[in-house]
Amino acid sequence: MKIISKGIFLSVFLLKVISLQAQPFIHPGILQSQEDLVRLKKGVLTSSQPLYAGYLVFKAHAQSQPDYKMQGAMPTVGRNPTVGQAIYDADANAAYQNAIMWTVTGEQRYAEKSKEIINKWASTLQEITGRDAVLMAGLGPFKMVNAAEILRYTNAGWRSDDIKKAEVHFKTVIYPVIKDFAPFANGNWDSAALKTMMAIAIFCNDRMMFERAIVYYQYGWGDGSLPNYIINEQGQCQESGRDQGHTQLGIAHLADCSEMAWNQGLNLYSIYDNRLLKGFEYTAKYNLGMEVPYVPAMDRTGKYLHPRISEQDRGKLRAVYEEVYNHYVHRISVQAPYTQQAAEKVRPELQGLPGADHIGFGTFLYSRADNGASKNRSHNNNLAAPAGLHAEYESKSVHLTWVPVIGATSYIVKRAQDGEGAFKIIAKGIKPAAFYDLSAAKGNQYRYTVCAVNGEVQSSNAYPLAFSAGLPSGWKQTDLSAKRQSVVNYIDNTFIIQSSGMGMDVPYDKAMFVTKAVNDDATIGGKYVPQLSSQFTGFGLTFREASDVGSKSVEIVVSPRSTSQIEAPGWVVQLRARAASSDSSNIIYTSPVISEPAVTYNRLTGPVWLKLERKNNLFTAAYSTDGKTWMTAGSAQLNCKKSGDFGMLVYSGIKDVPTTVRFGEVKITR
Repeated sequence: MKIISKGIFLSVFLLKVISLQAQPFIHPGILQSQEDLVRLKKGVLTSSQPLYAGYLVFKAHAQSQPDYKMQGAMPTVGRNPTVGQAIYDADANAAYQNAIMWTVTGEQRYAEKSKEIINKWASTLQEITGRDAVLMAGLGPFKMVNAAEILRYTNAGWRSDDIKKAEVHFKTVIYPVIKDFAPFANGNWDSAALKTMMAIAIFCNDRMMFERAIVYYQYGWGDGSLPNYIINEQGQCQESGRDQGHTQLGIAHLADCSEMAWNQGLNLYSIYDNRLLKGFEYTAKYNLGMEVPYVPAMDRTGKYLHPRISEQDRGKLRAVYEEVYNHYVHRISVQAPYTQQAAEKVRPELQGLPGADHIGFGTFLYSRADNGASKNRSHNNNLAAPAGLHAEYESKSVHLTWVPVIGATSYIVKRAQDGEGAFKIIAKGIKPAAFYDLSAAKGNQYRYTVCAVNGEVQSSNAYPLAFSAGLPSGWKQTDLSAKRQSVVNYIDNTFIIQSSGMGMDVPYDKAMFVTKAVNDDATIGGKYVPQLSSQFTGFGLTFREASDVGSKSVEIVVSPRSTSQIEAPGWVVQLRARAASSDSSNIIYTSPVISEPAVTYNRLTGPVWLKLERKNNLFTAAYSTDGKTWMTAGSAQLNCKKSGDFGMLVYSGIKDVPTTVRFGEVKITR
């Protein structure tokens, strides 16, 4: 498995972003743009094929009818255990399909039905529950948000107070369930949360939320980010060895993200050398009965390693291929032979079953014959602002990347010294969507932004990014992990640490340490910021007499209770100490299994605060799950020098696969 070792640091995710003028969104602009809606209506009026054949299937569907009888709404829905899942999904399907029918026919009764469904659920639904709540919130609500976007921007007569109520509902009921994605699960969970977050951001005109999603798509540490789901250049997917149904589900979510970005003027389809297309071609080819290469690869959670590609559901093509086929072949004239064959084989696409897994109906919704006419087209002769601005500190420079803008021929990079306000141009005529700032001084705080250029036309600035070039003064990183996959960034007072390594014990000490030298008694405190990917991760705070393997040390560590219960390992806090370099670590204290709010369904989904104090040779530890009430984690006596290193440690607990842990509020007091 190809590990994207440096790209997992979500710049926008954790930064303090200094606000510029908010970048406007294009509306309607989720899965259907205004141009798309015109194309659909024209295609129906002219009986254009194959679009019209798809429309007849869409029109005849029971959930496309204006007399559809609502099955909800309910105050609570849930998945595993199931509470109203089928009810919500059916109503979401109907809301979306009636909204599309309204735009095609102009008949108000379709708009009224769609509004009725959205209004009722927005007024009634209060919570999404269950072990699989993230997945439920990432599927059906995506259709509901798409319906709302269409109604809002097509003069459907939707009352402004109802629109506001829908905004509040999406942001306060749906978004909290998906806000940290699902890095503990197979990638289709992660990407479902990702696409619904993007949709909510567009509908609610929330640029910060949009940036979080679009950066995670490229650099997220869970299985659902593009490079972690489509794991190599051949197109093998993280779930290819699981079954073909879930594999098609995962790539379809990623395709929806790219389509939404395209409608916002951003070419997310193209990143990683059209990696999305490679995933579709690989999956389509295998499901059409042909053989493909396969390499067993551990996933990012450490839970899923499949020895061979799965034949389960092989040949059962889902309604997911038209969207990608029409983009590559008809929008930008790039061949996609296996995706094309798959699309043609299931044409006209039906609804995206099961439940609300997919939009479906792609023959109707995506058939086009642009023949590359929009390959370099900008939206309405305007350039979108670049998005997904991301930075890493590499080899004495800041490496900036961003999502390419449709129609841009070059970019201008701007920088401001933190706190100084005005941006200054530091580079012009940048052709790729990337730049190395060689003049950034290590340890300095900067703000960056970028604008797109085509001739005399310039876009507005990208949402700005605050970034620290290297670690703060006095801090150092020591990589003792076996595979040297460790990378550390410091962004807005948050340490973001990626490390592999199997743990803390002789002959191991295979972890990443980020420490600061202290010559006296001191206390270090910090907060774990959720979530992590590897379900075998160990992380915590440490004192080490030296940087060497096997050094005398004390650490308070959060780690899984059991490495055999891989789906729900539970999490505990331990105090460990090593009195001599030849010794193994001695476990001084083990907490009860951490409970809510830090842990739900034995997954570490909430923050944990840790503290380690030294007084002479006595070390005392404590932890908290709310930042207020502290629980003792025992004490250890250690004969050691007065000087030493206080800091953080991280290891993945999985051979050859790194994890990512974020520490905020880190402070050493003497």
